[in-house]
Amino acid sequence: MTAAKPIQAYAAVTAAYWAFMLSDGALRMLVLLHFNSLGFTPIQLAWLFLLYELAGIVTNLAAGWLAARFGLAATLYGGLALQIGALLALAQLDPAWGVGASVAFVMAVQGVSGVAKDLAKMSSKSAVKMLAPKEGGGLFRWVALLTGSKNAVKGLGFFLGAALLAVAGFQAAVWGMAAVLAVILTAVLLFLPAGLPGRLKSEEAWSGWRSKDPRVNRLSLARLFLFGARDVWFVVGVPVYFQMVLSDGTAEGRREAFFLIGSFLALWIMGYGAVQALAPRLLGAKGQPEQHVIRKAILWTGLLVPIPFLLAAAAWAAGAPAPWLTATLIAGLLLFGFVFALNSSVHSYLILAFGSEERITRDVGFYYMANAAGRLIGTLLSGISFQLGGLPLCLATAGLMAFASWRAASRLKT
Repeated sequence: MTAAKPIQAYAAVTAAYWAFMLSDGALRMLVLLHFNSLGFTPIQLAWLFLLYELAGIVTNLAAGWLAARFGLAATLYGGLALQIGALLALAQLDPAWGVGASVAFVMAVQGVSGVAKDLAKMSSKSAVKMLAPKEGGGLFRWVALLTGSKNAVKGLGFFLGAALLAVAGFQAAVWGMAAVLAVILTAVLLFLPAGLPGRLKSEEAWSGWRSKDPRVNRLSLARLFLFGARDVWFVVGVPVYFQMVLSDGTAEGRREAFFLIGSFLALWIMGYGAVQALAPRLLGAKGQPEQHVIRKAILWTGLLVPIPFLLAAAAWAAGAPAPWLTATLIAGLLLFGFVFALNSSVHSYLILAFGSEERITRDVGFYYMANAAGRLIGTLLSGISFQLGGLPLCLATAGLMAFASWRAASRLKT
């Protein structure tokens, strides 16, 4: 590649990743709010996302083999194409179908979308690592720009999905998203320079998926419970609670609730991304020894634990939806997001610090597999806990997951 080619390739990869994450966030809100308005129970709503998360686990484990077999450009194209196919399939959903058929169909479509997401993520991040200049901290700057903007774009997708559902309806929104993503895929095919680095060494592909370094495995376990603690309330519980509180049952009331819920979740995700980007400054971790950063990871994971328990106690004391409870919930979840983002950022640093150069792709793949597993468990528990015990049990379950994450992180110092 010439000097200009890596920049052109980076721009194309970043645009593709942004477009994908925008559609991913919008699709999640469309599915959640649409099927909740159709009367699906919390457990049924959770089932809609389970195969999506399971597909993420499998795809992350297989990422090395896929890159070795097909190359990074091909897997990036494949991720975008699969997402378009998933959207087109979802547009065929017939309201006349029974609940069982609808759940099975949407689960299958979400599974395809889950594969698409992790193909796009793996391809984009690996391509940036190969394209970035090696001197002057180029890799750090390029990766920071890609990942730092991802959560802002996905947060915008949450709002976009809710807004499209309110304004255009479910099917029109899905068709529109598929059309826009098809334009993005065409542009990437045209402008991504030929010769993008891609194929990995075959020995890096499949074997030895579990790290020989116990710190990597312990950090991955802490990551699993950390994201489980978030998704227990994030996926089903709190959005369904907000829809109960904000909607008066009329069509106009449902539309207003869609906007408000989408706006809150979008702002939460964007704020989470902003705190992640500022984490090194906020924690003063720059230039500190690795052991100091480990101690900070343990401390901040511990600080996360009481927040969901206190919110659960407030929900239990209220007994029923109340304005003060909604205000307390919003403030508490914003605080949860701040502490959660610092934890997530420290974890992302430590996995690179712990991983050996010889097997960094497999260590990172195992780490993100644990991330997806945590989301899978959190998604399932979100529906079950909310249906069995309402908001108090949902938030208490998040607290238990946060406690388990702290226990796993505490073993990093041994």
